[in-house]
Amino acid sequence: MKIILAIMLTVLLASHAHADTLADSARVLFKVGYSQFNPNLGDNRKAMDSFIELVCKAHEANEIDSIVVRAYASPDGQNEANNRLARLRCRNIAELIASRTDIDPAKIRSYPEGVAWNELRRIVYENKDVPSREKIIDILDNVPLWIYDSKGQIVDGRKKRLMEVDHGFAYRWLYNNVFPQLRNAVAVALYTKSTDRNETAAYENVGNPDSTDSAESAGSSTTSEASELIDATVAEDTSGNSVTSITEYSGSSMTEDSGKSLADTFMTANSRPFYLAVKTNMLFDAALVPNLGAEFYLGKNLSLYGDWMYAWWDNDSRHRYWHIYGGDLGLRWWFGKRAHEKPLSGHHVGIYGGVLTFDLEFGDTGYMGGKPGGTLWDRCLVNTGIEYGYSLPIGSRLNIDFSIGLGYIGGNYIKYFPFDNDYYVDKEYKLRFFGPTKAEISLVWLIGKGNKNIRKGGDR
Repeated sequence: MKIILAIMLTVLLASHAHADTLADSARVLFKVGYSQFNPNLGDNRKAMDSFIELVCKAHEANEIDSIVVRAYASPDGQNEANNRLARLRCRNIAELIASRTDIDPAKIRSYPEGVAWNELRRIVYENKDVPSREKIIDILDNVPLWIYDSKGQIVDGRKKRLMEVDHGFAYRWLYNNVFPQLRNAVAVALYTKSTDRNETAAYENVGNPDSTDSAESAGSSTTSEASELIDATVAEDTSGNSVTSITEYSGSSMTEDSGKSLADTFMTANSRPFYLAVKTNMLFDAALVPNLGAEFYLGKNLSLYGDWMYAWWDNDSRHRYWHIYGGDLGLRWWFGKRAHEKPLSGHHVGIYGGVLTFDLEFGDTGYMGGKPGGTLWDRCLVNTGIEYGYSLPIGSRLNIDFSIGLGYIGGNYIKYFPFDNDYYVDKEYKLRFFGPTKAEISLVWLIGKGNKNIRKGGDR
């Protein structure tokens, strides 16, 4: 919260470089798709109560010049819906402030800013972990918001180009790791009168607060002093080229109490995502063999996994045993469109190896892996092979993974029979098997930052 508030304060400070003194500010969160103020969400109640208290004091002292309310959106979702939501959020916060302070509503200025393209641009410039970063930067710097054909129809645009980079993988990464910073928030700021200022001409030329919305709907954007200074607006000139980033107006020297630069703050806020999958093979579960596995995404479409199964059911009085335990380690390479969109999804091929032992008896003849009474290594069979599979998303953090493996199983096992409350070895065998050695239909739980399946169309 402190990091993001520092970012939004930078925006607000820069936008009022020629206006009055910033006396206080607050950040209000909204649930996805909601426009009503929720005091129980995050720090909303505390933030607004503190802000309202200072507004009341400034109002009693006749020191208020203006209160500015700004709403932001990320590139995902429909522009029309995002802009409508931004207008409603601004209006509701403005009405809340007016009702609790008796301030003249004319002093409350609302700016639904639309898509925060320049904020996105700055984050991508600062964060070297962004996939296909150079391609993303080139699109943000050089591709207009909309591209038209000779008939005036929109045929291409900035968002479409971003979604096409590396088959959508880079856009998914931005969606999970950057877009949450750009959506579902409203910034409010209190400006008090200055004794050594000129009149606040910056506000006189702002024009229609909804100009960003109308510009995006028409495929172009207007420019004004305010829109050029606000980093999070959709600010473009008439040719479709983006205006200069806010860092050229205000610099990057703003620091938090810790003394970190804003660039350091952005790097901290955009740390590398973490992808982990915890899974259970439902085929083994159906055979009463409890099992659990974990898979870690290593980067560059590679993952490392391990799993273990353990069943130790028995009824010695009836000579029934169902003992199976063992596990695998494997390395997978992911490929295909879905794998490019999000790690640990889609097609995968890999290699694996593991150990297995068993003791199976059903009241008569029994079979045991390895030598009775020996160590685990004396009793284990080894297996290795190659595999192919596909991991299908079925929920926000759930996949089903279908896999099959071909390879080799080798080792020793014995055939035995019970007699007179004891067990006797009938014969010892050597196992040398080439063929299917693995079958998996696993329920997969996705854990970690950014490790989430996004429904088509995205959240707003």
